[in-house]
Amino acid sequence: MPPVLIAFTVALLASLSLTVPVRALALRMGMVDHPGPRKVHLTPIPLLGGLAIYLGVVLAIVVSMGGQARAQMVGIFAGATLVALVGILDDRGLLHHQIKLFVGMPLAAVILIAAGIRVQLFEAIRPGLAAQVADAGLTLLWVVGITAAFSIFDHMDGLCAGVAAMASVFFTVFATWSGQVLVSTLAAAVLGAAVGFLRWNFKPAKIFMGDGGAMLLGFLMATLGLKLRLTSLPHETSWMIPVMILGVPIFDTTLVSISRSRRGFLPFTTPGKDHTAHRLANLGLGQRRAVLALYGLGAVFGILALVLSRLSARQGYVLGALTVVAVLVVVALLERAPYERQQPRQKPA
Repeated sequence: MPPVLIAFTVALLASLSLTVPVRALALRMGMVDHPGPRKVHLTPIPLLGGLAIYLGVVLAIVVSMGGQARAQMVGIFAGATLVALVGILDDRGLLHHQIKLFVGMPLAAVILIAAGIRVQLFEAIRPGLAAQVADAGLTLLWVVGITAAFSIFDHMDGLCAGVAAMASVFFTVFATWSGQVLVSTLAAAVLGAAVGFLRWNFKPAKIFMGDGGAMLLGFLMATLGLKLRLTSLPHETSWMIPVMILGVPIFDTTLVSISRSRRGFLPFTTPGKDHTAHRLANLGLGQRRAVLALYGLGAVFGILALVLSRLSARQGYVLGALTVVAVLVVVALLERAPYERQQPRQKPA
């Protein structure tokens, strides 16, 4: 059986089965997300689901890859373990929420850079120290940005896991086409773990993945984007493929960043019911159909990535520009959709 199928199957079964004892552990530890004015659930829901996703991916990699391939995953899993641990501690209330954004995520990015996993954009154009520094800075921005995007994306049952699963499908396809066995296997493992977890997380959710799971998925998505190498594509546009595949969390982050900034809030430190899914639900779709609509949008972005892979550099830039314009138009339209506005925090007397 190909490593991709082994990884998917092992991760699926592991995540599906391990979520049950992990849920019991969360209840025993008191790691429960209580209802509140900024939440959409009405009853307490156990957290810690990210642990089941993490174990599913790790088991899949151990089973499906040989020793040399597993050794190449050390840097990836060091960073993944760090962000998962930071997220779990944040879920537990043991860390200030800004630690994950300004310490945990950047440190995980540095681990990837130290392991040789980074953007290769400027160095491919003009090799040199300045290009290496620029690529390292872009890697830091990419990893922190995508990880943070997923960390604020887990706000509705089944949303984060399902969108990550959809993106993993396209990462698996592109990596398989380019002959990258390690990347396709890792993507298939993430896909299996996310789908297995969805059995318990889709509305009505029995468990949440928490920040530990959301940050883990975001970090792994960012890593897959860095590891994907499409040598058959023009260098000028190949970097756009991971951006397209991760279009949904990027779109949602763009929406809330613009919306919250216009209202005087900090985008990543001010939670609220103003995300894309919230607005779609308020337009009459309801929570289930809003989540499914974003699954569909993830498929659309993935198909656009497939189309982009068949275009010349000039045609690719045109498609990219049209996509950006379309995103900004939809953001402007959704800005007018109803949502529950955040209240400014009261200053202590």
